[in-house]
Amino acid sequence: MKSLLVRTDKIYNPLDIAELVIMDRDWVFDRPDDGELVAEVTGAWCNYRMWFTWQKDSVREDSGGLTLSCAFDNKFPKPSVAKIHSLLAMVNEKLWLGHFGLSSEDNSIVFRHSLLLRDGAGTTPEHLQELLDLAISECERFYPAFQSVVWGGKTPAEAIEIALFETIAEA
Repeated sequence: MKSLLVRTDKIYNPLDIAELVIMDRDWVFDRPDDGELVAEVTGAWCNYRMWFTWQKDSVREDSGGLTLSCAFDNKFPKPSVAKIHSLLAMVNEKLWLGHFGLSSEDNSIVFRHSLLLRDGAGTTPEHLQELLDLAISECERFYPAFQSVVWGGKTPAEAIEIALFETIAEA
């Protein structure tokens, strides 16, 4: 995808660029309002609900924050929440960008990463593509660990080992 960003002196809505990236990937998406873009993505383990939110800084007119979130399509039972929190701490130690959290509304696992965009500095389609790829790859990498803790009876330590185990060849 060619860079479609034309720099101006005023703050723009980076969701316009995110929409172009999502369209380029042929993903189903919706733009419920000016500050949110939601997309559905099929992964190897499950479907993911991805969304970008954009908020302008209420104090500084030339600043804002762009957040990318990616949620698993399944919810976890309340009795497993304590084990999930332990696993979240271990998983987040292994990430170099973003973090995982547990939604208090519906007990779903969500990967999040935020960008501060200041002084008219923007983002590019290439940058947003990298962020989308990062979110999906981290969700794919750690999905088996969350499943192992909730449904497989594994401890958080056992589950993180499963997620980080690397195979050398494919059978």
